[in-house]
Amino acid sequence: MDKLGDIDLFVRVIKSQGLAAAGREVGLSPARMTARINGLEERYGVRLLNRTTRQISLTDEGRKFYVACERILAEVEQAETALQTGQTSFGGSLRITAPSDLGQQHIAPVLSAFVDKNPNIKPYLYLSDSVTDLVGEGFDLGIRFGSLEDSTLIARKLASNRRVLCASPTYLKRKGIPASPEELVQHDCLTMVRMAEPLTTWHFQNTDEKRSISIQAARTSNDGAVIRRWAIEGAGIALKSYLDIAADLKAKRLVTVMDKYQHDFNRVGTSLGSDLHAIYPNRKFIPQRTTEFIKALTEYFS
Repeated sequence: MDKLGDIDLFVRVIKSQGLAAAGREVGLSPARMTARINGLEERYGVRLLNRTTRQISLTDEGRKFYVACERILAEVEQAETALQTGQTSFGGSLRITAPSDLGQQHIAPVLSAFVDKNPNIKPYLYLSDSVTDLVGEGFDLGIRFGSLEDSTLIARKLASNRRVLCASPTYLKRKGIPASPEELVQHDCLTMVRMAEPLTTWHFQNTDEKRSISIQAARTSNDGAVIRRWAIEGAGIALKSYLDIAADLKAKRLVTVMDKYQHDFNRVGTSLGSDLHAIYPNRKFIPQRTTEFIKALTEYFS
C-alpha cells in the first residue's frame, strides 16, 4: 500500500484537471489511474471526486483532503531537501487566517517580514471576521480575538486586548458624547455582521451593574476594517478592539467614549474574553514554520 504515492497521484489529478493528464505525467493509463483513485476512495470510505466524461471536481471531503495532501507533500519535500543539502532552514506553505482589520494592519506586515527572512515560506493569508474552521479548511494557524472552548485546538495568548466604544472627534462634536448605554439609541451606531448575524446587542459592565442594549444600526458591514473606516470618517460610534484602533487613537483620528464601562459583543466576563490568541490544531507535530511565525507574532505584540 503506497499511501504517499496515492497522495501524490491525487494531487496531480487535481492540478492537471483530469485523470488522463495526470496519468501522462507519471506514465499510467486512464484505466490504471481510475483504479488508483477508486482504491483511495475505498480505503477511506468517502468520495473524493465527482467525475463525468468531461470534467472532475472535488467533493467537500475531497477539498479538505486535498489541502492536507498538499501540506504532507510539502513537508516531505522539505525533509528531503534538508537531508540532501544539510540545510537547517525551513520552508513550505503557511496558511493563516485572521480578522480583516487586524490582519491588514498587523498580521500582513509581520508575515511579510517573516517571509523576507525565510524566503522558502509560501504564505497564504485569509482575512475574514467570521470564525473559520481551521482543521476543515486546512489552516496552520488562526489569529483570533477571544479563546476557544474547543478542546481539539490549542490557544496561545499573543496580547491583552479589550473592546472600546470609539468615534471621530468631528462626529462627537456634531452629535454629542454619550454618557450611558441608554444614550446610544440617540446615536448613529456602526455594527458588525458575523455569519449573517447582526451583532446589534452590545453588553456593558461597570462596578455597579451589567446591561445589554439593543442597537439600531445606522450602517452595518461584515468587515471590521470597513467599520473602522466609517468611524474615522465621522459616520458614527463603533465597538472595536483596542488593538484595531490603537494607531487611530494615537493620531487622534478616533477617541474612546464611556470608558468607565467594559464593552463586548459577548456578555462581559465570559470565558471567551477579547484577548488576542494564536489558535492551531492540537497535533503531535507542529511544523517549524508555524512555531517560528508564532514566535514572530509574540515578539511583535509584546
